[in-house]
Amino acid sequence: MARTNLKPSTSLYPQPAVMVSCGDIDGKKNIITLAWAGVACSEPPMVTLGIRPQRFSYGLIKDSGEFVVNLPGTPLLREADFCGNTSGRTVDKFAALGLTPSPSAKVKAPGIAECPVSLECWVREVIHLGSHDLFVGEVVNISADERALGDSGKIDLARISPLVYGGGDYWELGKKLGIYGFSKKKA
Repeated sequence: MARTNLKPSTSLYPQPAVMVSCGDIDGKKNIITLAWAGVACSEPPMVTLGIRPQRFSYGLIKDSGEFVVNLPGTPLLREADFCGNTSGRTVDKFAALGLTPSPSAKVKAPGIAECPVSLECWVREVIHLGSHDLFVGEVVNISADERALGDSGKIDLARISPLVYGGGDYWELGKKLGIYGFSKKKA
């Protein structure tokens, strides 16, 4: 099979399309949609966010030292796109989209009630990388809509139909193909 070399880019795909809420539930608050988000560590649980310093949410997160990563399902596609393309400096995105800021258990930043899963995080480190700074956040609480949980009490991706992003396009996940460790189990 022939291969072609391409210009280096952010072609790791798919990426989760997450709606990050920040600020204070009673004061300045915002939602930024990011695809530059990922898991960094399991003990303690940590996630990363790549954010440009020019973005309104950057200052809110840096000043407060906390944020909430909300996992939107496909029904929130329009809202997720809007929050990634509209500045919170000029628009209250919660009000404009009819989204509900929900109190968090461990941070002052609000969650988004319409998102089935919310990860509350404390900023542990900010690393300057170039066009984006990398926020490393420790997950200190997870709240999940009971409808997003499977029979085992774990988050069931099929029930939330999470958005993913790749190559400038939004996608939804397909079918489950296996479980962790299936390749080592005897048939």
